[in-house]
Amino acid sequence: MVPDVSTGSDSRGLIAYLFGPGRRDEHTNPHIVAAWDMAGAADPGRDPAATYSQLARRLDHHVDLRTRELDGKKPSQHVWHCPVRTAPGDRYLTDTEWAEVARRVVHATGIAPEGDERACRWIAVRHADDHIHIMATTVRADGRRPRTHQDGRRAQAECRRIETEFGLRRLKSGDLTAPRTPTSAERAKAERQGQTITARKWLRERAYAVAAAVHTEADYFTVLQSLGIKVKTRLGPESGDVIGYSLAAPGVTNAAGEPVWYGGSKLAPDLSINRLRERLPDQEIADRPRYAADPAEPWQHATAAMFEAGTALDSDDDAAAAQGQLAAFGDALYNIASATPGPHRAELRAAAMAFNRARRSTTLADHQAAHALRQAAKELAYASNEPGGLGIALLFATVHLARAAAKWHEQRGHEQQAAAADEAFHHLQAGYEQAAAPVLADLARRAPRAATASRYEQYVRATLPDHADRILADPTWAALTTTLAQAETAGHNPRRLLAEVGTQRELDSAKHPAEVLNWRISAQPNKRVQAARRRNTVSGPSPMSTAPHLPATPVAMRLGERSRHH
Repeated sequence: MVPDVSTGSDSRGLIAYLFGPGRRDEHTNPHIVAAWDMAGAADPGRDPAATYSQLARRLDHHVDLRTRELDGKKPSQHVWHCPVRTAPGDRYLTDTEWAEVARRVVHATGIAPEGDERACRWIAVRHADDHIHIMATTVRADGRRPRTHQDGRRAQAECRRIETEFGLRRLKSGDLTAPRTPTSAERAKAERQGQTITARKWLRERAYAVAAAVHTEADYFTVLQSLGIKVKTRLGPESGDVIGYSLAAPGVTNAAGEPVWYGGSKLAPDLSINRLRERLPDQEIADRPRYAADPAEPWQHATAAMFEAGTALDSDDDAAAAQGQLAAFGDALYNIASATPGPHRAELRAAAMAFNRARRSTTLADHQAAHALRQAAKELAYASNEPGGLGIALLFATVHLARAAAKWHEQRGHEQQAAAADEAFHHLQAGYEQAAAPVLADLARRAPRAATASRYEQYVRATLPDHADRILADPTWAALTTTLAQAETAGHNPRRLLAEVGTQRELDSAKHPAEVLNWRISAQPNKRVQAARRRNTVSGPSPMSTAPHLPATPVAMRLGERSRHH
């Protein structure tokens, strides 16, 4: 059961809508199921002899009476509106049951506490099987305003109790950090235009993807405009600085032909200008990720940062640091999805969108604590296509980090965030399995000769004795021997490398420990390339290693995504 509290100033317009035919003639038999006083709230119903404006005027006179008694001092935003909808698949509720729902919601939110004779006037209108609309004027009989602090959260809590008592589907409790749900009007417009998502959601996804890839506030607005998105900034009256912004999707206009604007905070709480600035501090060009001479570096940096972020989530010491890692991981997923080629990209994009709900909670994020992951993610936005199996190693790290994120939220009672992280985990796992299967098979096919494999087996038993039997029995052991041979060729000591990666994080919970070790080793840098680079640095850096590579459009926004295809 989903409540959605909002406020406005046009009581007559809302009444006209509630008792009207709807935007697509979807309103059937609109009628009042509950009110502050059923005798005083004359139900206009559907009167064929009267226009809707007349019906609205008749009911508005009763509901809005208290505001007229203020001698023309009608407060702004005095109309309180709360649709309450059952979840898909829930049973049919009778008018009597909906009336009880309405009375409990207005009591819980402070609109009309039970037994308060001076409470606000309100009505609950039903014009469909699965929901009602509760409307009230927030002026009490004594002229005071009701105490509606955190009314949205209190409405949610009451709906959770109603679900249990009425035998309805139990939804996840929220903490008011979720983005706004598209209105019925927005959904209807998207359907009329043949789009599968609303303009609000389309803009939100583009804004997240751009914010994940760019480095400064100026870059953020520039790239959005390059995608055809209209940008309107709000300036401070004295300083002239940007204090807010709004976005409009191309081709989406109102009845007057004007763009439909959405403020950044209306798209998502962490897309407000202040929250963006926390993640996008101005930086010098020299501080930006550089186009590395070794194309493997961005992928190695990102994988290492993922494992570090997982360690931070496993620790209960600093919730703000962990929340910062979650926000950075949300950005990283967008860049990984864009930079990773292959058919599994669709799963990665779905994971990035799903994780958006998991990247926010009421815990204030320490973004500086996640600097390594955020910078590594931005390197990917400007990197070339992943070299070899490094991309698979990174995907493997994202799977484990998403699972750690779900566990972190679950332990703190963040139900919606835990569910979102779990959804992202399943998408990432599906993408990883799709991409990893042929790579692991190829590694197993190219396994070294028996004498080399036997030597690696001895190293495993010496360095990881508690896990050796499970590692050697793992179906991916042959693939691991190939990866060890490649690492040895790259300048690593395989015995020392096994000891190092085996203790990065625990292996007890790993279903396939050899597979875990395989991708940890794959992410290690090539020591011979590093040594050669150090020698070149002594004689003078090459132009490619010093000049930052900043394409006009980050990889997150390439691949034909410039036009608005919902």
